[in-house]
Amino acid sequence: MRKKIQEMAIFIEFIAGSGLAIFFHLVLHHGEAAYIIFGVGILLSLATYLLREDIEQVQEKLSLQYDNAHEIIFTIAKITDPECRNKAHEILAGLQRTLALLLQGYVPLDETEFYMKGTKYFDESKRRVKAVDPLTVGWDSRGAILNYYQANLRAIERGVKVTRIFVLNREDMSDLEVQKVLLLQMKDGNEVRIAYRDELPAASEINGRDTASSSDFAIYDDKVAIEVFSLPGKYFGRKTRDLALVSNYQHLFDLIEHGSHAVTVEDNSVVLTAEAIAPASKRITI
Repeated sequence: MRKKIQEMAIFIEFIAGSGLAIFFHLVLHHGEAAYIIFGVGILLSLATYLLREDIEQVQEKLSLQYDNAHEIIFTIAKITDPECRNKAHEILAGLQRTLALLLQGYVPLDETEFYMKGTKYFDESKRRVKAVDPLTVGWDSRGAILNYYQANLRAIERGVKVTRIFVLNREDMSDLEVQKVLLLQMKDGNEVRIAYRDELPAASEINGRDTASSSDFAIYDDKVAIEVFSLPGKYFGRKTRDLALVSNYQHLFDLIEHGSHAVTVEDNSVVLTAEAIAPASKRITI
């Protein structure tokens, strides 16, 4: 009934305006006022018709958006089994965390996507790649990481400068497998530096960020950054092209680089440059 009244409203307004105009013309014999009333009545009828149509379209759009926005909530509300409902709330909580990342400007990635993106960005790099990596052995035994490192080598061949700061414990420097990784990295043309975990910048120096989640990331041409999550979860890492976020990674890299150590090869072993140039009697044994 309401819909029918709305559809008939313009007709009713037209009849009312026309009747008033006829009354002025035939009864009051005031032709000029009759034409003015008739014209104004038509314009008012047209204006109210357009306004009602606009309001109706807005209502339909808002109703559709409301239903879409609350579709998940409505679906969860229909779940009667308590265990199923708890699982639904758990899934919803994970979705909210993902949406929070997207809102901040990050794209979450699983492990395969992470190394695919890293490979792609290495192939697109033209000037400089800066990376901070926890030094782990066996990095070259997996296909995804191996392809990622092959892109690293192709970038070096094109003239891209690649700086890798490896984060490790002091006692790990003498480990044979660690030495093997460092020697290979330097042989392949990477600029290698060492950062000890106990010398990483404090959280207060990096705007409150937790350094535990900031020791495995890379920056490509200062345009895009990728980072590995330190804690296990659904996603392996994240990437961003947001200039402000990339600038934060650049700042963090500068802090880590400032506290890192240059290395050199001596007697087929990688040692700190400061130790290599010191007299043998004054070298620090690690």
